[in-house]
Amino acid sequence: MIPELGHYALVLALALGIVQALVPLVGSLRGDAALMRLAGSTALMQFVFVALSFVALTACYVTSDFSVANVFENSHSMMPLIYKFTSVWGNHEGSMLLWVLILAAFGAAVAAFGGNLPATLKANVLAVQSWIACSFYLFILLTSNPFLRLAPAPFEGKDLNPILQDIGLAVHPPLLYLGYVGFSISFSFAIAALIEGRIDAAWARWVRPWTLAAWMFLTVGIAMGSYWAYYELGWGGYWFWDPVENASLMPWIAGTALLHSAVVMEKRNALKIWTVLLAILAFSLSLIGTFLVRSGVLTSVHTFASDPSRGVFILMILIFFIGGGLALFAWRAPMLKQGGLFAPVSREGALVFNNLFLTTACLTVFVGTLYPLALEAITGEKISVGAPFFNLTFGPLFIPLLFAMPFGPLLAWKRGDVLGVAQRLMAAFAIGLVAIAVTFVAMGVTSVLAPFGIGLAFYVMAGSLVDLVEHTGVFRLPLATVRARTFGLPRSVWGTALAHFGMAVTLLGIVTASTWGEERIVALKQGQSTSLSGYDMSFDGMTQRAGPNFRETVAKFTARSGGVAVGLMEPSKRSFGARQSTTSEAALLTRGFSQLYMSLGDVNEDGSVAVRLYFKPLVLLIWLGSLVMALGGLLSLSDRRLRVGAPKPAKKASKPSSTLQPAE
Repeated sequence: MIPELGHYALVLALALGIVQALVPLVGSLRGDAALMRLAGSTALMQFVFVALSFVALTACYVTSDFSVANVFENSHSMMPLIYKFTSVWGNHEGSMLLWVLILAAFGAAVAAFGGNLPATLKANVLAVQSWIACSFYLFILLTSNPFLRLAPAPFEGKDLNPILQDIGLAVHPPLLYLGYVGFSISFSFAIAALIEGRIDAAWARWVRPWTLAAWMFLTVGIAMGSYWAYYELGWGGYWFWDPVENASLMPWIAGTALLHSAVVMEKRNALKIWTVLLAILAFSLSLIGTFLVRSGVLTSVHTFASDPSRGVFILMILIFFIGGGLALFAWRAPMLKQGGLFAPVSREGALVFNNLFLTTACLTVFVGTLYPLALEAITGEKISVGAPFFNLTFGPLFIPLLFAMPFGPLLAWKRGDVLGVAQRLMAAFAIGLVAIAVTFVAMGVTSVLAPFGIGLAFYVMAGSLVDLVEHTGVFRLPLATVRARTFGLPRSVWGTALAHFGMAVTLLGIVTASTWGEERIVALKQGQSTSLSGYDMSFDGMTQRAGPNFRETVAKFTARSGGVAVGLMEPSKRSFGARQSTTSEAALLTRGFSQLYMSLGDVNEDGSVAVRLYFKPLVLLIWLGSLVMALGGLLSLSDRRLRVGAPKPAKKASKPSSTLQPAE
């Protein structure tokens, strides 16, 4: 009965979605307030029914109802409860249900918290959002129904993919989807504004909180996915330039550009056309990522679907929304006035510079990811575009971007003084040069570029602090004034500085771990030991353990530094009977921000066991920096200006012009 209720709730959500997609849109065209108000109530009820559908599927997993095909394929009665929950989205059908749940939640949030939006804009936003929702409801109901029954019901399930039975799966996909789907609100705002013809600074103020929230979730989601792959797959790396990894990186880059462009639009009423285009592209790239993961065109640990009909359906969704959005943009954008002017050397100019390099980097990743797929589809030829291509093209684009990062917040609006800003950044330059010199002295000339990467990271971190020093007046104003300025400083200023600081922390971790990390593969017998980066690992023996739905072979190692034991490392291999598969569980020993990493291989005929050892200096800074960036976004999101939003525009007595003009 529960599966049928879940299926029926999803059908009702589709019916409400159709109403929401059509009626408010008609109301906005006719100026009918009653029809426009219908958007809010239908958005809230739509979310309620999708949530009921999701709860129904979750209940089927928790109770191990193997009469449901989706549960039979992806669960097991002996599986821990936490993984029964995560199994809900650890498969194609369930993950798409999570997608529409988040989509409906964002629509309901706009309905509930968008009271300061003009009625017409709000109705159009919710209508566009519902068009997106309806397309995915149809996709689920027609090609990916998670509530299909099996008769007779199997006694036991096939179990979840073993590599997905990890706590990281409980966090990574929901966060990633919150980012992906969150950009749908930016897209809906852009399309609604193009329909209405009202694109101004107030629009930028309205769209920024939603974009910022999506960017934060996507930042943490990418970081969590990277760390999960690092410790779960046993390869010791944090980024592989996998096409599905790139699929999440592209909307993140576009979203970053959108956030900076929206600031210019809000402050100076400029870059209107460009900002709207970025709002469309950010969600378009999210849809492309969905296509790559859910269409079956890729074979990856991240992908689930393999049915070509699903790929064709998602491709049709892509064509409709991306093609339709860009077509509407091409039609309406030339009718818009661009807004305020500014000098090339200004804060606006710095943000344009930022956008130029970000979009070029995004285009590089886009071409490197999709070109092999397009070539194979057209000619049948298979080529591989991997890390060498991306490192040589993506990396150099971020170097000037990072170098210019501290300049932007210190430049004045409209017209700035680059020499004056450079003088204020002299301390940051000095710290960067000292970091380069110290790195050369301490590490030698093992890599020419790495010390400059370290220096760049410290320069950006110091530049972020200089921005705060300039705003608060530390070292040049009385203490009472500094205290008043510090507490009165907008949270968005703190958030910007923190986000830039976090980017530099991530860069520091990437350069250090990539350059000075060490690796060793050895075969050890019980009682033998090996050394790596000043640590001695002695093999204490093997043991067997039984898990809820697996058996585990564990190797025990004692790690010592300077003859003193610093920790126990227990890499293992797990055998899952239901899936007839084996996974390797890496052992991690954290020392400060660095880690010792050990992955277990096979047992040899002579009784020795093969192990792969890594030492990753400062590797945790990679993910710590991402969390700091997200925290900066959260601080900016809590800024009163974004919480209050833009004021409602005053009603004009005169009849609005029939030509498309930006609202002032």
